[in-house]
Amino acid sequence: MPRSDAATLATLATPALVLDTSRLDRNLARLRTRMAERGVTLRPHMKTAKSIDVARRAFPTGPGPITISTLAEAEYFAGYGYRDMTYAVGISRHTAERAMRLREAGVDIKMLLDTVEQAAIAGEAGRAAGVTPAAFIEIDCDGHRGGLLVTDPKLLEVAAALEATGIALAGVLTHAGESYALTSEALEAAAENERAVAVDAATRLRAAGHECPIVSVGSTPTAHFATALDGVTEMRAGVYMFFDLVMHGVGVCTTDDIALSVLSTVIGAKPEKGWIMVDAGWMALSRDRGTAAQRVDQGYGLVTDPDGRLYPDLIVACASQEHGTLAIRSGSSQPLPELPVGAKVRILPNHACATGSQHERYHVVPGPGGAVEAEWPRIRGW
Repeated sequence: MPRSDAATLATLATPALVLDTSRLDRNLARLRTRMAERGVTLRPHMKTAKSIDVARRAFPTGPGPITISTLAEAEYFAGYGYRDMTYAVGISRHTAERAMRLREAGVDIKMLLDTVEQAAIAGEAGRAAGVTPAAFIEIDCDGHRGGLLVTDPKLLEVAAALEATGIALAGVLTHAGESYALTSEALEAAAENERAVAVDAATRLRAAGHECPIVSVGSTPTAHFATALDGVTEMRAGVYMFFDLVMHGVGVCTTDDIALSVLSTVIGAKPEKGWIMVDAGWMALSRDRGTAAQRVDQGYGLVTDPDGRLYPDLIVACASQEHGTLAIRSGSSQPLPELPVGAKVRILPNHACATGSQHERYHVVPGPGGAVEAEWPRIRGW
């Protein structure tokens, strides 16, 4: 919603989640163009944004295919006319029943599973709702989390169980989650492995007589580093909309691409310890320390001035519930900047999804500094 007052970053109460739409739109266009050039459908993962206003930037001509990670997201986006959804989390009985209520209401929601037991649950939920469920079989391409290995005999057993319980096999779905632990040098190989494993699984299912219309892959790193997507029908990615410091550490983006930040106010200092205190602790930033395992540890976030200019080597070194401690990173000779009480800074997040989840709304700016043009609500919960 547009703001009725003349708020600026200088007057905004803190901590506050700030979204730069110039960077958002650039990030959206980058991956949209990349997938269009390769003839692959882009199915954005809305778990990062959790906002209809962001979805409308991703789909300027009207609702399109989306990925969701909670049924709360599914119900929310269904309320705005989104009908083509992939629920990319393995199902249990209560989530299958809830998903089938959406399907009964006309939403083409496709579930995810990798066991015969889940197929039985999905079939029961479909019969109870009087609808025909659709489900992906999850494929494990890198040992990251769930899914079946492409060589596992259970792949065909699960497909047969879907058919026996009246469930339409939507296709196969895999997620190269280990790509988040790689760097740019290895990402091209990870993307090719993700593609090859998914296509191999689809080939095995088709050879056994099962229809497998969709071959779904995706992670933000592999989406940007894949050189060929032969046999893939759709790409899923979410954090690409905003990017963050983990993605910067992976080599997918620069800090100038990061569209999300947390505005914070200086509330004190201990110069003798090299500390500046701000009012954004882990309740505003999240506890995510995803860069700690990367070549450059960014603490709880990098610090910029209100116009987005980085303070050299200034990081949020520590965070308690409502306090953040700014300090120069270990080993740097940079001086601690002079930031008086009341000064505003912006903090670039390690993990945009986790930081966003701490807040109820975005404060929208069109670029560096300037007026806050709108407030966009976010949804929360499961």
